[in-house]
Amino acid sequence: MTVLPDDGLSLAAEFPDATHEQWQRLVEGVLRKSGKDVSGSAAEEALSTALEDGLSTRPLYTAREAAPDAGYPGFTPFVRGGTAAGSAAAGWDVRQRHATADPAGTNETVLADLENGVTSLWLGVGPGALPVSGIERALDGVFLDLAPLALDAGSEVGPAARELFRLYEERGIPKDTVRGTLGADPLGHEARTGERLDPAAALELARRCGEEYPHLRALNVDALPYHEAGGSAGQELGASLATAVAYLRELTEAGLTVEAACAQLEFRYAATADQFLTIAKLRAARRLWARVAEVCGAPDAGAQRQHAVTSPVMMSRRDPWVNMLRTTVACLGAGVGGADSVTVLPFDHSLGLPDAFARRIARNTSTILLEESHLARVIDPAGGSWYVERLTDELAHAGWEFFQEIERAGGQAAALRSGLIGERLAATWAKRSEKLAKRREPITGVSEFPNLTERPVERVAPPAPEASGGLPRVRRDEAYEILRSRSDAHLASAGARPRVFLAAIGPAAAHTARASFAANLFQAGGIEAVHDPVSVDATTAADAFKASGATVACLCSSDALYEEQAEAVAEALKSAGAQRVFLAGRPAEYEAVDAYVFAGCDAVSVLSSTLDHMGVA
Repeated sequence: MTVLPDDGLSLAAEFPDATHEQWQRLVEGVLRKSGKDVSGSAAEEALSTALEDGLSTRPLYTAREAAPDAGYPGFTPFVRGGTAAGSAAAGWDVRQRHATADPAGTNETVLADLENGVTSLWLGVGPGALPVSGIERALDGVFLDLAPLALDAGSEVGPAARELFRLYEERGIPKDTVRGTLGADPLGHEARTGERLDPAAALELARRCGEEYPHLRALNVDALPYHEAGGSAGQELGASLATAVAYLRELTEAGLTVEAACAQLEFRYAATADQFLTIAKLRAARRLWARVAEVCGAPDAGAQRQHAVTSPVMMSRRDPWVNMLRTTVACLGAGVGGADSVTVLPFDHSLGLPDAFARRIARNTSTILLEESHLARVIDPAGGSWYVERLTDELAHAGWEFFQEIERAGGQAAALRSGLIGERLAATWAKRSEKLAKRREPITGVSEFPNLTERPVERVAPPAPEASGGLPRVRRDEAYEILRSRSDAHLASAGARPRVFLAAIGPAAAHTARASFAANLFQAGGIEAVHDPVSVDATTAADAFKASGATVACLCSSDALYEEQAEAVAEALKSAGAQRVFLAGRPAEYEAVDAYVFAGCDAVSVLSSTLDHMGVA
């Protein structure tokens, strides 16, 4: 590799260099115009965005943002990729999940996926999914030497693996052509279900794979249980690293070398719609595992095999079409981050078993990014970005810190059983739930821009049963889903949704912004907003409210008009039967106003109490 000398040539050389301090002074001037009198680093902090794990995203990154050398792709610390060629040769492995209990139906969807762009299969086996006896039928017509297979069999991994070995032998598949993972993950299963598994079956599978199937991995390190329990990116990294280290100890104690043990592990991570966080997380995961391999004396064995799955936590049940956009961004982040395999969950994943259209869109998401956007033709395209390199480093430190906490508690198994991991994840989710409730983390189509008239997407078959008994599973939309379900039940029983009357005061220029805000907020809880007539005053508000069919009202206008008319209009609304009168704006001292709604208020609490006052069960 030829390294070109630094000849001093810089872009825009005709112009004098701008300093960081000059930029800060310009920021100070802009902030002063918005009413914030800050200077120096405080001005920069005012524009920063807080992330989980105590991290933050700053508004500007420059060469001053030091980060450790990421090295080269395919070489330790493997930050830039596990192989020197990255995924540039053929793109990432497009892996789709199949978890139905019907072997014939599974076979139909498996063949359709493989014929239309999918390159490997993720097969759910066990209770609620495919029975072990149905594996052969489900894989009828599948060329197992061409299509890698990843099993997800939980406590039935032993029988499922033996059935797969039998199929390989009966079909005469050369052992050196078999690729994939058997998916043994005792600690991941315990995190999901609370059920402890004897690791002996996993160790035996690892031994057999190492001796007979050079490209087949026995164990899976699944970080999804921690992500789906509300964990942060750093906690996901720390828990997965602790799990992998536990497996590494058991494998080496069973007689495998460190190199052979590392070769038996595949790692699974969640990819979210925060594309940069996803990119940095996957890069940080490789750096962390490379560090473990280095400490164990096998630095060249530290290339992590990664499987990224679009996050179930971010999938919404209302306006599920938006999930197509979320999974596209997540898939982009996974691809740029260097994942070896990517699974895009269908947009209707939370509603039931996906139909043919949903599966087609899911697999075509990867196809478009690979074939039309050429995303895999550049190795580590985010590498060298000061922001990405710094975020990678910060996430690696956050993950290592949580990993050390788990190790101090006795390791992954002990930390799970003592409740330490569950407590840490629950605390993280509680903080995030507060942001969701206050709409500081918006959910498009749910907490922002909901459409109450949209027909729901229905699926014939319900979602496959999910394992329970261990860590909880959370969803971003769960608080709002409860509110919307209450509204749906009221619609079914009363023939109409609960309503709020928007009492807009003054001309449109004075009330439009707050009327739109209020309508958006109340509709997030399934409460229909009635804004007719366009404007009211103390003499017309009562009749308009009675005609609206609402039981509560919300004043919407400017602060100046509130001072002139809010009290009188609120009293008129109450005289007409309004159970509660809200005001869209910051809290003030209007006697006839019961509550206030404003940007940053606890929307879930406001909406829940409003439904209570309306008598919506």
